[in-house]
Amino acid sequence: MPETPSPPKDRSAVRSLLRLWPYVRPVRIRLFSAAFVAIVASCLSLVIPLVLKWMVDGPVADSDPGGVWLGALCLLLLGIAEAVLFGFRRWLVARPLAGVEAGMRADLYRHLQRLPVAFHDRWASGQLLSRGTTDLMLVRMFLTFPLTFLLVNAATILVGFGILLSQEWTLGLVMLAPVVPLMILLSLFESRYFMVARKAQDQVGDLTTVVEESVLGIRIIKGFGRHRSQALAFGELSKRLRSTELGKARLLAGIWALIMTLPELAIGAALVLGTIQVADGSLSAGTLVAFLSTALALRWPVESIGFLLAMSQEAATATERYFEVMDAEVERDAALPQAERDAEARDAEARARRRPEGGLVFDEVEFRYPDAPGDSPPVLARIDLRIRPGETMALVGATGSGKTTLTALVPRLHEVTGGQITLDGEDIAAMPRERLRELVSVAFEEPTLFSTSVGENVLMGAGGDAGGAELGRALDVAQAGFVRRLPHGVDTQVGEQGLSLSGGQRQRLALARAVVGRPRFLVLDDPLSALDVHTEALVEAALRRVLADTTALVVAHRPSTVLLADRVALLSGGRIAAVGTHHELLRSNTEYAWLMSGAADEGDA
Repeated sequence: MPETPSPPKDRSAVRSLLRLWPYVRPVRIRLFSAAFVAIVASCLSLVIPLVLKWMVDGPVADSDPGGVWLGALCLLLLGIAEAVLFGFRRWLVARPLAGVEAGMRADLYRHLQRLPVAFHDRWASGQLLSRGTTDLMLVRMFLTFPLTFLLVNAATILVGFGILLSQEWTLGLVMLAPVVPLMILLSLFESRYFMVARKAQDQVGDLTTVVEESVLGIRIIKGFGRHRSQALAFGELSKRLRSTELGKARLLAGIWALIMTLPELAIGAALVLGTIQVADGSLSAGTLVAFLSTALALRWPVESIGFLLAMSQEAATATERYFEVMDAEVERDAALPQAERDAEARDAEARARRRPEGGLVFDEVEFRYPDAPGDSPPVLARIDLRIRPGETMALVGATGSGKTTLTALVPRLHEVTGGQITLDGEDIAAMPRERLRELVSVAFEEPTLFSTSVGENVLMGAGGDAGGAELGRALDVAQAGFVRRLPHGVDTQVGEQGLSLSGGQRQRLALARAVVGRPRFLVLDDPLSALDVHTEALVEAALRRVLADTTALVVAHRPSTVLLADRVALLSGGRIAAVGTHHELLRSNTEYAWLMSGAADEGDA
């Protein structure tokens, strides 16, 4: 499983959450309006104790039933107003914040498409999926509830304590006593919960990866009877996640118990002192009722702080995880500084003097993977190879010699680390990727199809104006006539990764996708490996007509595929060891003869 980079050490919840501002900014008016409405609604609940004070010291003390009914009506109206305002707040934020989540998810998807292949090699797919689903849901929940109510509850607590101190300052000081220890406890809780929340979300990503791999590899699991081992692996990850979630629950339970206990003790002390003051006549009964009612109205804003901070910490870690992906460097076609452009031009002129232009040229190309140790030898070293315009070059080599890596350099799935590759004399590093990938079409050794129709899968390799004629021609070249026997022909849905089709059928559709756009340059990575002998012969016959009109590099393992080519290049030890026709290399190169004899024996078997 690819490893996910570790989170940074200097993490800050506030700094992480502030990065959401560009997404929140377009809806800031509705968000601030919702916060204001919620503050007004919450503060209305603090008016209720003042009404109670008036009722106790007035109509109740004076035995005035009319005044009691008036007070009850005021309380009812205040309750209705509070409920309506909170409902209005919810209406204000629901749609725009759902849009924020959708926008962030769309940006993440677009960014993932632009990230280099090396990034996807390092990251587990489950980690990326969890960032686009669970993490963004946590961010939306934070913007909908905790963000607003942290402001609302802070404002309510400030206003409430102002009312308490104005009613009876001595009792108000008693209620303020738990503030300092609560702030210390919340600070400790915040730092610990941040770490546990991050750990839990990373483990969710690991679990998602295992589930995805198990679903995609279900044939392997069933074929080898590995249900128990996969279940054990899943169970182990589930136990780790369960343990982490229980740790989160213990932290939250502990802080909630303390947050509830300390204010309750303060309320109890204020009740005792207030009762004594009422008894000796220094405090009216209405004032005590109002004071205690205000204190009780502040219980939820105070007690919810732990819960809101926990949700905020989870949102902060989710935001951090989201931007870990968004901060990854994308493939760019940035202009070089003038000095570097001049140096590149001089190098290009020097190379031009050494060899004629045209076709597909590898000139002193070197490549090493970005995460390879600095002292490790390059995968490809000083590759010099020229494929003339309209020529087909077969690339042959032992397993692990770097054939697939070399072909991946042409469409810039990986960037060369030395030398250059040119198409008809133009350096591909200076081309916009969009134009490069219009010129070059590829078919990979492991064909990947998408959960859409056969026709849409094939036409992915063509321009936007391709139609039924091009589709039919490509299917004929790939000998994919089986498509017409499918339930809905080219409109048949192939299912996830095309697993409803056989390996040979998937490979033929991948080959059709490569040739449908009539590309000027064609890169085929062992395109016929999954075909039977008879189908292979038919595909080769049709493919010869296509190769006659294009410049092609074909990775080959079998003599029958090699014979499609005008010339053959032998890749050995990360270098081009020999170039010639198939028959020339058979006579002059023992390594090539050995590779071809093994391939021929395998084909005969």
